[in-house]
Amino acid sequence: MRTARAETVNMSKVFDHVPQECEPVETRYRRIHTRLPVPESIPILDRVERYETRSMLGQPPVVWDRAEGCQVFDRWGNAWLDWSSGVLVANAGHSHPRIRAAVREELERGLLFSYCFITDVRTRLAERLIELTPPGLDRVFFLTTGSETTENAIKLARTRGRNIRPEKLVVVSFEGAFHGRTMGAQQAGGDDAAKEWIGNLDPDFVQVPFPDGFRTVETSFGSFEAALEDMEVVPDRVCAVLMETYQGGGASFAPTEYVQELQRWCRVHDALLMMDEVQAGFGRTGRLFGFEHYGIVPDVVCLGKAISGSLPLSAVVGREDVMNQYGPGLMTSTHGGNPVACAAALANLDVLEGEGLVTNAARVGHCLREGLDALARDLPDVIGAVHGRGLVYGIHVVRPGGDAPNPVLAFEVVRESFYAGLLMFAPVGFGGATIKIAPSLSIPLDAIEEGLDVLTGAFRRALTRPDTQSPD
Repeated sequence: MRTARAETVNMSKVFDHVPQECEPVETRYRRIHTRLPVPESIPILDRVERYETRSMLGQPPVVWDRAEGCQVFDRWGNAWLDWSSGVLVANAGHSHPRIRAAVREELERGLLFSYCFITDVRTRLAERLIELTPPGLDRVFFLTTGSETTENAIKLARTRGRNIRPEKLVVVSFEGAFHGRTMGAQQAGGDDAAKEWIGNLDPDFVQVPFPDGFRTVETSFGSFEAALEDMEVVPDRVCAVLMETYQGGGASFAPTEYVQELQRWCRVHDALLMMDEVQAGFGRTGRLFGFEHYGIVPDVVCLGKAISGSLPLSAVVGREDVMNQYGPGLMTSTHGGNPVACAAALANLDVLEGEGLVTNAARVGHCLREGLDALARDLPDVIGAVHGRGLVYGIHVVRPGGDAPNPVLAFEVVRESFYAGLLMFAPVGFGGATIKIAPSLSIPLDAIEEGLDVLTGAFRRALTRPDTQSPD
């Protein structure tokens, strides 16, 4: 049975550009010595408003100057403990010396671009990815962004489906899912408001409830089959099921048994199981690939964000028969497999493996989970759930007395944290009320503990404001 789900809301509050007095901070990881936003940064913020789209104004107003490890610095002497990794990109830590060295070496070689012409660095990265992924994932196709990978996965699935029978076109995904912001990716996404612009939605994109155990209380696999039946979707018309390893908006994982049953269902009905690992891959969950937690091997995997730890790069990895459906020149990407980005990716993989960062994500992430669970026990009226694993968590902020999202409180907690030197991105997920936590995998334990202290204080201060608990 599904619980009632509120519509996704547009945040009416934004981070203003009026400098505020802040308590001075001086710790190993945080340093705040000015008003925030920094008065001298206002001309830069004003230029963003004047020349860039409004959509670029949604994050805390710090003008990044440089970033190292788990810290972000502005040019006016302030430093933030970064719990965003940019946007789950800097898994190895910001500006890792080995990644910078690899980029520098490739730049000095004198090759900045190659289109589809062959380079050694691209083929070495392809080979490395095949070695790291389980047997059965045999081919790689490089692109530049996560949205492109989900678009490509959909293309491959529908091509295969039509070759089996013309009507085998249905792509099943999940309510609340996020697969990118291009047309196909948003049609597969689970936010109805985000795809209103499309107008003529493809009826062969369908969504079923995601078994998060919080707002969707039914977590048995029977709910998947029941949802398809309710929508009159014939299983043999399904060409693929596209699923995030964890739902990015809330860091919510499905039960292991559910995903294993889903894989069996896909095999019975000759549908591809495609895992969107754009946020989950490369150690974020405490395993190199997040789908490993489920004990499955998908048919297609979408990779991005942390693949290079820095530069724009993404990849689709999948079964040979799926990936090789298009001949030479018929499936290409202008900047996919850029040599400089590939060099960064190879160095990034060396760092993740050689410095034990995946193991650290599991170990330090366990301590982070304990701290967040303790905070949720202290504030049960406003924290509905804490979801996540490894070093990605979502604090689902609710209005007192239920599970209705509380975007106002979530926003204020992020803002109070920013003033105190802890940097997270603006609230995301259901109702815009999930505080996302995603520090670099290299983060030391004492930085986790310091961040938890700051986060706790931010909740306490935010809760003193009457509007944060208003039902309206």
